[in-house]
Amino acid sequence: MVDLLRRPLPTVLARPVASIPASGGMPGGARYEPKWDGVRATVARREDGVSLWSRRGTDLTAAFPEISAAAAGLPGGTVLDGEVVAWVDGRLYFDVLLARINVGSKRAAALARENPASLVLFDVLVADGTDVRPLPYDERRRLLEQLTLEPPLALSPMTEDQAIAEQWFDDMAAAGIEGLVVKGGSQPYRGGERLWVKVKRRETIDVVVAAVIGPITRPTELVVGDLVDGELRIVGRSTPLSPAASRQLGQQLRPPAGAHPWPEVVPPGALSRFHGRGEPVQLTLVEPVVAEVSADSARVGGSFRHAVRFVRLRSDLS
Repeated sequence: MVDLLRRPLPTVLARPVASIPASGGMPGGARYEPKWDGVRATVARREDGVSLWSRRGTDLTAAFPEISAAAAGLPGGTVLDGEVVAWVDGRLYFDVLLARINVGSKRAAALARENPASLVLFDVLVADGTDVRPLPYDERRRLLEQLTLEPPLALSPMTEDQAIAEQWFDDMAAAGIEGLVVKGGSQPYRGGERLWVKVKRRETIDVVVAAVIGPITRPTELVVGDLVDGELRIVGRSTPLSPAASRQLGQQLRPPAGAHPWPEVVPPGALSRFHGRGEPVQLTLVEPVVAEVSADSARVGGSFRHAVRFVRLRSDLS
């Protein structure tokens, strides 16, 4: 039991699907929850203290002192799964969370006073010192609902009604909710496995393609930009291109006709600020063209947090 409370436990993952599953489309029946735009985290309450960990095992206890303090009120021998979120003017704002990562405890405390975060809880892994991960979701949910949660801790809404879930999918978008996570009522909690599914809201928008990954004649991914204060800035990358899209783009893309606003090598953080680890990325610069892409709603400072999907080139736009 002690080990369960002193180390980060692997979390269940969700695989993306294109549409909301029917009520009978998950084992034991579908259970619908909002998909929060935040930082996935597990919180452990021991008799001697609290630990808050990210999905990747990073210790976030000092980064979110207001959450750690509130979690001290949980029963000892408890591990919960949830999402750290921040609200600004009634909408989820991921940039507030990003500012907390990798800063000192004094700076984190100051930021907590300026823009406090919350922890929205949606699952129980350990209760009263007992590993409850083998239990069905419905039983774990009942355990979660029995807890007394005080702000900034909150219980994530859940419904078994598909019609209500579809209404949430539409109505909650204005608050920055990314979509839905759907779980099976009889599913156990097996960390590291994609037992759940997620349905994200997506929009089709125009971006500027000014570089690719791979050769210009057969690109593997697009590097997309947007105009910010009159400058063309990198705001993300695409998912891997299909063979057909790669061939099509290889026939239409051209080398730069003149000076280019981007360097040929960029740090990984230039393509994804939240996943900025790894080696520098070699770009193949191209003459900028407009492309239509499908993107979800998650942004960081104007950049896409997740890869966009290429739809088509917009040769009708300059």
